[in-house]
Amino acid sequence: MRVIGLAGWSGAGKTTLLAKLIPELTGRGLKVSTLKHAHHAFDIDQPGKDSHTHRQAGATEVLIASSRRYALIHELRDEPEPALQDLLGRLSPVDLVVVEGFKRSAHPKIEVHRAANGRPFLFPDLPGIVALATDAARPEALPLPAMHLDDVRAIAEAALAHALPLAETLARLSAQPVAA
Repeated sequence: MRVIGLAGWSGAGKTTLLAKLIPELTGRGLKVSTLKHAHHAFDIDQPGKDSHTHRQAGATEVLIASSRRYALIHELRDEPEPALQDLLGRLSPVDLVVVEGFKRSAHPKIEVHRAANGRPFLFPDLPGIVALATDAARPEALPLPAMHLDDVRAIAEAALAHALPLAETLARLSAQPVAA
């Protein structure tokens, strides 16, 4: 299992790019999983459903299963948000995990940058950025490979070239100082 990330400001197009990148990668015969960070409360459960009732009653975990899929909902309650390395350890083995978000973590990532956002590049201020996917004219001062946001094939090549094995990714994440 190898790991690569997509990081960028909100509105840069990370999810849009990922929705194009997954079919490109799976079309090459790879099994791909994603791990998405949310900066806000979210809920995949619905009020009135049995699983929601179980959670509201105080269950720490609720596992919902059918013949098509299963989902594990873990309530953190007063626990801290899990670290990226802990979440990666919960995934089933695949060829490639693409992490969306977790931009401050030390795993290798491609910066997704959209000029219309009017935001600066994250590189070099954030750790682990190995390439740029942007629609902006690339400043020559940035010593990184750069691809246009619409060049999904080139972005897939960069993702595969820079993805690290899970063990190496976990070592980098464990060695990173904890943010205050």
